[in-house]
Amino acid sequence: MLYKSRKILLYFSFIIIVVSLGLVIPERLVNPVKGATSRDWNHQTFWYSPWGASGVHKGIDIFGKRFQQVIAPVSGIVVFSGELKRGGHAVAILGPKWRIHYMAHLQYRDAKVGDWVSVGDEIGGIGDTGNAKGKQPHVHYSIMTLVPYLWRIDFSEQGFKKAFYLSPHDKLISIPSFG
Repeated sequence: MLYKSRKILLYFSFIIIVVSLGLVIPERLVNPVKGATSRDWNHQTFWYSPWGASGVHKGIDIFGKRFQQVIAPVSGIVVFSGELKRGGHAVAILGPKWRIHYMAHLQYRDAKVGDWVSVGDEIGGIGDTGNAKGKQPHVHYSIMTLVPYLWRIDFSEQGFKKAFYLSPHDKLISIPSFG
């Protein structure tokens, strides 16, 4: 019985250490569209409603030229690389602070699930796939936290989801473009 208790304690200690390390790793963030600046997206679109089938826009759309390079905004592991009905070609990267950086409507994807990407590595190109078909080429960029910020919840449309979605605009506005 004592052996099982120690094993369980060791297991939970390991989980606490891993989670804690993920929270303290510094987050170096860059604009995921190489060469883009804050003039390339509408600063009012994060949490804009109504926004089609999703109800609320939980990210920003960074506009550019078709095939313009999309780069890893953070260093991390690719946890999704595939095609979605609404997002088209999409890539999601788990980065520092247990945050998932999601880029959608890509014309092509260079990253595969399990790949380690560093800040600035090419992961795809701007496009109009998914529900952006026929619209100006852009990348939808969302940041989701796996550690909820419960104090951000409010009574707006889908307000409970504010605990999980962070404003890419607020994160990007204070940094220079990459490349």
